[in-house]
Amino acid sequence: MSNNNFLPFLFLIITLSCSFNFATVKSSTYNVIQFGAKPDGITDSTKAFLNAWTKACSSPYPAAIYVPQGKFLLRTVTFSGNCANKAISITIDGTLIASSNYLVTGKTDYWLRFQHVDGVSIHGGVLDGQGTALWNCKNSKKRNCPTGATTLVFMGSKNIKISGLTSVNSEMFHIVFNGCQNIKTQDVNIVAAGNSPNTDGIHVQMSSDVTIINSKIRTGDDCISIGPGTNNLWIEKIECGPGHGISIGSLGWKLKEPGVQNVTVKTVTFTGTQNGVRIKSWGRASNGFVRNIFYQDAIMVNVQNPIVIDQNYCPNNKNCPGQASGIKISDVTYQDIHGTSATQVAVKFDCSSKYPCNGIKLKDVKLTYKNHVAEASCNHAGGAALGLVQPESCL
Repeated sequence: MSNNNFLPFLFLIITLSCSFNFATVKSSTYNVIQFGAKPDGITDSTKAFLNAWTKACSSPYPAAIYVPQGKFLLRTVTFSGNCANKAISITIDGTLIASSNYLVTGKTDYWLRFQHVDGVSIHGGVLDGQGTALWNCKNSKKRNCPTGATTLVFMGSKNIKISGLTSVNSEMFHIVFNGCQNIKTQDVNIVAAGNSPNTDGIHVQMSSDVTIINSKIRTGDDCISIGPGTNNLWIEKIECGPGHGISIGSLGWKLKEPGVQNVTVKTVTFTGTQNGVRIKSWGRASNGFVRNIFYQDAIMVNVQNPIVIDQNYCPNNKNCPGQASGIKISDVTYQDIHGTSATQVAVKFDCSSKYPCNGIKLKDVKLTYKNHVAEASCNHAGGAALGLVQPESCL
């Protein structure tokens, strides 16, 4: 080979070599054990997890955090964003556990919080909030019980993916998305006792473009709760029960409140739940709204209130505002809803006297009560029934 031909060849080899070396440093994995975490369920591993996060966050290239098998005790912790990269994956093969003493976490709003992060994904793992003692405190009606901590919170974050995660025994809500965009949650398993107070499975508020699919949720409160400011939410293939169903609300607690719109709930099974698909608002003045809601292909198995809009929401009938709800509800469709009601009134629309519900559509609905046709109840509600609708529409 001549010198003239060899030089381009040599240049190619050097270029490929540099490209290879460049690629090999593009991604780093940080095992929490290397930072001092102990998988014994006793040693506080909070600092080790934070140090691993700091390394991953400061890396200019995509980074991975690995949590091996074992139990890792963590205190209340915040993983802050503004990272150098927008691709941090967290793979959990073990279990993260909170303190069994609810006084440690119970007075904070959260246990594990991600704040202002972009491009974080969580794969697998178990989060154990150890909330049983706090539930017992609350259920015993003691006055000194703290509110409790949400297990996993994402605040002001975007491009988040959660898959294969299990959350058990949260003190309060299990997973919360607040002020987030572009979220995908799939194959999640959420478990809490049926009598555990305020243990909502997944709560979404002030967030847009959120997808929740292929998940099993068993709690003492709403399987999925949808708060003010939610836009473009897709919920599909959910098994719910026990719990309080899938709820929009409660809304209307504040006078100035952003609305909820463009929500789809489809292919959902409710088993032994308090409610199926529910919209609830307090009876008080508000400029909020609910519109463009689509419920499709839901199966009800012994559900107390399969289809319900409650604009006089007031749990335990204590401190009820007693006013007309200002929440304007419109364009809500119920299609292919079948199954059994645990109460005689399977469809209940109790809407605002000041702003009646409008654009309610029932299509191919069949709900029975004790092998008989159930009943429907309407108050300040307008719309249409299409196809077979049982109980007979009261719209």
